[in-house]
Amino acid sequence: MSLAGPEDGSADHREERLRHMTEALRMADEAYEAAEVPVGCVFVLDGEVVGRGRNETNVAKNGTRHAELVAIDRMLAGGFAVADFGRTALYVTVEPCVMCASALRQIGIGEVFYGCANDRFGGCESVLHVNSDADLDGSPYPAEGGYYRDQAILMLRKFYVRENATAPQPRKKAARELKTLDLLL
Repeated sequence: MSLAGPEDGSADHREERLRHMTEALRMADEAYEAAEVPVGCVFVLDGEVVGRGRNETNVAKNGTRHAELVAIDRMLAGGFAVADFGRTALYVTVEPCVMCASALRQIGIGEVFYGCANDRFGGCESVLHVNSDADLDGSPYPAEGGYYRDQAILMLRKFYVRENATAPQPRKKAARELKTLDLLL
C-alpha cells in the first residue's frame, strides 16, 4: 500500500478521494489545535463537500461529539435531506468507531473512506463490521481504509504524547517521545 492509500480505482476517482481526504486531514488538524483528539471528516455529495466535522468531545464535555456526529448534526440543522445521505460519501481520518459506524448505517450513508484503522473501537473492520453485518438494522455500506493512513497515525501520535489537561486524572508523559514514520521524514 502506498503512502497515499489503496491503488485500486480509476485515476480520477483516486485523485478525488485523496483531495477529499486532504480536507478531512485539515479538519483533524483543527481538532488538534483545539486540544481535541485529531479526527476530522467531510461529507461529499456529487463531488462537493456538503458537511464538515471534527471532534468536539472536550469543548462540549460530551463523549458523543465525534467528528462524524458533529457534521451530521450540522448538516441536518442546515436543511440537508436525510434521503441524500444514500448518495453521500464520508471521508474521515480514522475508521469510524462502533457508535459512529452505527449512526452512519442508520442514516443510510452511501460509502465511507478512512485513513487509519481504529484498533480499539473500530466499527468498519478492526473490531466489528457494523457497516456490513447482515444481522443489523439499517443500510449496509462499503468502507475502505488506508487513505493517507500514515499522516492520520502521525497526527494521533502527536496528540497522545502531549499532556491532555481535560482528561480525567491527567498523568505525566515525561518518558514519552513522538515516534515518527520514516516515510514522512
